[in-house]
Amino acid sequence: MRTESADVMTALAHGSDPAACGAEGAAPPYAANELRHPGGDSASRTRRVWQVINGEHYSGAERVQDLLALRLPAFGYQPEFVCLRPNLFPRMRSSTETPLAALPMRGRWDLSPARRLADRLSREEVALLHAHTPRAALITARACRRAKVPWVYHVHSPAARDSTAGFKNRITAIVERYCIRGAAAVITVSESLRRDMAAGGYHPARLHVVHNGVPVAERPRSADPPRGCWVLGTTALFRPRKGTEVLLQALARLRAWNLPVRLTAVGPFETTEYEAGLKRLAHELRLDSAVEWLGFRRDVAKEMRCMDLFVLPSLFGEGLPMVVLEAMSLGVPVIASSVEGIPEAIRDGHDGVLVPPRDPDALASAVARFIRGELNWSAMARSARSRQQECFSDLSMARGTARVYDRVLGTASR
Repeated sequence: MRTESADVMTALAHGSDPAACGAEGAAPPYAANELRHPGGDSASRTRRVWQVINGEHYSGAERVQDLLALRLPAFGYQPEFVCLRPNLFPRMRSSTETPLAALPMRGRWDLSPARRLADRLSREEVALLHAHTPRAALITARACRRAKVPWVYHVHSPAARDSTAGFKNRITAIVERYCIRGAAAVITVSESLRRDMAAGGYHPARLHVVHNGVPVAERPRSADPPRGCWVLGTTALFRPRKGTEVLLQALARLRAWNLPVRLTAVGPFETTEYEAGLKRLAHELRLDSAVEWLGFRRDVAKEMRCMDLFVLPSLFGEGLPMVVLEAMSLGVPVIASSVEGIPEAIRDGHDGVLVPPRDPDALASAVARFIRGELNWSAMARSARSRQQECFSDLSMARGTARVYDRVLGTASR
């Protein structure tokens, strides 16, 4: 009798999606705070990988971590989480059957979790560790040096351009560069980030581009073109580098041109001060009735299906935004800033429109071209969905990650 795992591997060998075979790729159920060998037959077929993560937020990088936990088992790897700042991620993740252990850091420079992690590694059979973010790299580098276990680092965004706090960015980038010298490989989510890391002195042979990916949406947005009032949508952990001020200014211009448009904003704010500032700007621009702030939503796809255009006016600091890929999967054309990794997903004029950052006039003009019929909304919606399926799926992301693991461990590609 064929097992579900056999069906998964057969589907992968023929280049198809295991989801089409009914397999979810989820890990076996374990107690939430355990880190132990799964045992049974799965132990002989899979290698354990500990994903060392922050866990403070649930945003783009955390979505990558969550999806890798669901999909890597189909490629012979059993992920387990080590969480350094257990807050939103343990509560919001979909990979609830993946083991998760908390090793909380008491502060930004608390290194005690490294010793505790090394002690666990000395007692456990773990193939390698996979660290996400500079904080995780700091702990993982020390632990793996003591325990003699290889590790991989995942670059989701440029540390030197993570925020508007220049001094903090420089310190973070220095810490990251120092820590990852001992990493066996570095994964970047875009070619833009690969160039960034190479320019920073990291050996090109150890740099691997694995583009982010999301599940192919089973229920996309309606294929009917918008009618009446157009709904612009944006999704983010709202903070200064996301450029939401530019989007509000563009919205004010569109309404001044008497174009029927409103904005739905999905996601939490980084700070209450920033939230107050954005809402004050919306009030000054007389947009109170034109903007709906929805806050954090677990089901982002549900909100995106109600959007006619997805807008991401980022100023800098983007690797390859998951929200852009999710909009593409749902068949929602994207208007985004042409910064860093975004043009690797969005082909200007095909899957959406790219505009210069910090330019509300260009952003407003791009939206107006859709509303006035100068751009073919239906053709771009189809193109965006097709491109996501072909190039940016969760399976392609997991497959690329597994190949990096294979290379580090010297195993045959699965």
